[in-house]
Amino acid sequence: MKTTALTQWHQRHGAKLEEFGGYSMPIDYGSILNEHMAVRTGAGLFDVSHMGEFIVRGPDASACLDQLVTNLPSGLEQHQALYSPMCYAEGGVVDDLLIYRLADEVFMMVVNASNIDKDWEWVMRHKTEWPGATVTNVSNEMALIAIQGPTAADIVASQAEGDIASLEYYHFIPDAVVGGVPVLLSRTGYTGEDGFELYLSNQHAVALWERMVDAGARPAGLGARDTLRLEARLPLYGHELSAAITPLEAGLGPFVRWDKKGSFIGHESLVQQKRSGIVRKIVGLDVQGGIARAGYQVVDDQHTVIGTVTSGTFSPSLKKAIALALVPIECSTVGSVLTILIRGRAVHATVVKTPFYKRR
Repeated sequence: MKTTALTQWHQRHGAKLEEFGGYSMPIDYGSILNEHMAVRTGAGLFDVSHMGEFIVRGPDASACLDQLVTNLPSGLEQHQALYSPMCYAEGGVVDDLLIYRLADEVFMMVVNASNIDKDWEWVMRHKTEWPGATVTNVSNEMALIAIQGPTAADIVASQAEGDIASLEYYHFIPDAVVGGVPVLLSRTGYTGEDGFELYLSNQHAVALWERMVDAGARPAGLGARDTLRLEARLPLYGHELSAAITPLEAGLGPFVRWDKKGSFIGHESLVQQKRSGIVRKIVGLDVQGGIARAGYQVVDDQHTVIGTVTSGTFSPSLKKAIALALVPIECSTVGSVLTILIRGRAVHATVVKTPFYKRR
């Protein structure tokens, strides 16, 4: 398995390490529940250095990215970021990613760890149509630390040179200094809380991580990251998004820009799906009588399979079992009662509005 610049630190401090996306990553440091609540009430610190980063530059960079993703990278201002699915021609999702506009003709794609090799092959295949764009994979050179929670801004400000309070959501400072370390500092997040990402060279990762811990951020693993993102109804690739699930079925229609001057890969298929109407969608479920895990079946009154749970957990914030499931559109109305088979036992689940959790 691959490691990050912080793997040895995690080992020394009692983290439970497991494979994720080909990397040895911390799942927890003893308690997913405590780490989850630390993010909801204070600040949690995540090593997400397993994510991939591609630099796209040149006069064709924005046009190339506009073709690759459903959103509109060419519309970004400098030092602004966006979220977007990247689709196959059939409308299914290659990956969901962030795109940062570093300069007029320079962008950074941030892709999921499990998809780095696949995304690289996909981007390079289609980049041939844009000779004025070059793409560089810098994933192995870069560490990425995320700090999330209501006190995250105060902690980052205590370690940063200059003003970071005015940094707007989905914007970034390309040349910030935090804890004496040069970083690209962005303000996005994957937990439903306020948060920041610090992109930096591997050599400074441990020093900055320890500075943030000393300032009050609690190390948190991917276990808490998953329960937090599920409460916020944020999709995880391979669960709510895949080659078989389109952005429209996943509820990501707002990130599909139909008004682009040029087409994007998957445009025709998604237009057709929009016109004809989706026949299934991802819904939120309040589950009674058990915890529904990914892959569990949703069935009708005759126990015929009609859908699948894509993610499920016990919500530490809400103190109840919640799930996301892909179900027929006729079963997706809020208040509908569905049946899930949990280890062969039928339990009821009610379709509810999402996100399950919203910060104040």
